[in-house]
Amino acid sequence: MTSSNQRASWRVWIAAAAAVAVAAVLPRPDVTAQAPGSIPDISGVWDSTTRSHPTNSEKIPWGKENFPELNERALAYQKVFDEAISPKYDCQPSTPPAIEFDPYMLEITQMKDRVVFTYEKDDQVRTAWLDGRKPTILDIGVQGFSTGRYEGNALIVETDHFVFDITGFDDYNGIPSSPQKKVTERYWREGQELRFTVTVEDPMFLRKPTSYTSRYLPGPKGYKLVKFDCDPEASRAMIKFLPPKYK
Repeated sequence: MTSSNQRASWRVWIAAAAAVAVAAVLPRPDVTAQAPGSIPDISGVWDSTTRSHPTNSEKIPWGKENFPELNERALAYQKVFDEAISPKYDCQPSTPPAIEFDPYMLEITQMKDRVVFTYEKDDQVRTAWLDGRKPTILDIGVQGFSTGRYEGNALIVETDHFVFDITGFDDYNGIPSSPQKKVTERYWREGQELRFTVTVEDPMFLRKPTSYTSRYLPGPKGYKLVKFDCDPEASRAMIKFLPPKYK
């Protein structure tokens, strides 16, 4: 091999080695990531108080047009329900579909592999996993196990693996929920508002799925969530002020 050919070969080898070295330090592209700009920005602090929507009651967010069609089992539970047995007086937090409507502030944080919902009410944190992970036996709980995906301009969150909850649908109407409950949430932006629809399926208590749609407004600039710090002793003390249903 001539000296000129040797020099050319060395230049090729050095260039190839340099390319490998640079590739090693550069971040690898995420083939599962969505194209830039395709993920809606729903992060931030959101106002779920009466400024955004009416407060909870027997008819809100459920009314004649969307009140759940209860089966006989649910009607029997509803008939014997007593406010004094509501788990909230033992500091048990609300769960979907009520927690999304609770009149408190919340914060949404979007990450590469998850979306985190942090609620001021009862200091609850819900995580919607975007990475395709599957639930385990340890993921059964009051808030269930949530997975999420982006579809067009919206985030879709699906949650199951709930425990039985005597007020798992809501405590205003005394409607329970079962481990068969499945909740689907859809979040999307309309201008400055964050709109959302919550759909509930639970064949143990509901004859068919039911849903409601509401909105969040942007929280005050610089607002930080306030700790709820439920005190079981103080919370339980409220029961003595409730009118007794049974004697």
